[in-house]
Amino acid sequence: MNWTSLRGPKLEVPAMPGPMAARAHLAPAQDRGRLAIQDLSIAYGEGAGRRTVVERFSLDVAPGEFVCVLGPSGCGKSTVLNVVAGFVPPSRGRVMVDGEPITAPGADRGMVFQQATLFPWKSVLDNVAFGPLMTTGSSSTAEQTARTFLSLVGLAAFEKNYPMELSGGMQQRVGIARALANYPRVLLMDEPFGALDAQTRAMMQEALLNIWAEFRTTVLFITHDIEEAIFLGDRVVVMGASPGRIVADIPVDIPRPRSPEDHFSDAFVRIKRECFELIRAETMKAFEQQSGMAARAAG
Repeated sequence: MNWTSLRGPKLEVPAMPGPMAARAHLAPAQDRGRLAIQDLSIAYGEGAGRRTVVERFSLDVAPGEFVCVLGPSGCGKSTVLNVVAGFVPPSRGRVMVDGEPITAPGADRGMVFQQATLFPWKSVLDNVAFGPLMTTGSSSTAEQTARTFLSLVGLAAFEKNYPMELSGGMQQRVGIARALANYPRVLLMDEPFGALDAQTRAMMQEALLNIWAEFRTTVLFITHDIEEAIFLGDRVVVMGASPGRIVADIPVDIPRPRSPEDHFSDAFVRIKRECFELIRAETMKAFEQQSGMAARAAG
């Protein structure tokens, strides 16, 4: 893979025609993409079988901020993201983007899943162009928008290929390009690099930071990897064991732009230790909960 185009102090993005051109570069100070999650609770089931998976979760994310949500398995991280995406209705509380309540999925929120959810029968270009085509109705504008973002993620030479012809990392880059092609106010990422090998994952993290530095889209990033959360985020929000809730909101005081060498800095190690201790304590609570449930079921 050629990652050269994803590095360097600034990415050159071609100009775009029509109304898209005015939105091609989103200034970091621009007041769009403010995410507010207020007193969110999520429960499933009815009666005695009703189970609360997320409880009293509140989080404010400023426009252009990169926030990573970290927590033990089963704490409700992805459930929170699905509520923000509009896939799951909250049992209590509300979620807003720029003051507008979220009631359903929308183009103002781009979603990148753990597994690339590309249309296998469409080319790479057509996958990325799909959203802009639905929005503008113009195939020429949609294709030019798609080519802009494929160039941004270093895949301009693969526009005619199909997803099955790409590696896992390349497929995820297509997924990121497709999510950004609608110029969302908020980019939602659900462990997008979790299925990749360690080397590809590290390169994808660097690539994502370069893309984010160009557009400064608000990002809510779900991960179970402590180092990934610290390397990417402005803040690391740590969730506790079920029912999921925020137990810590840790600012990452590591200057940007970041490089792999930052993993060895004193600040990185300090934050890693703090996150590790929190996650370990919450994981132990989760094990105790599961053991108690098993004992009650057996008795």
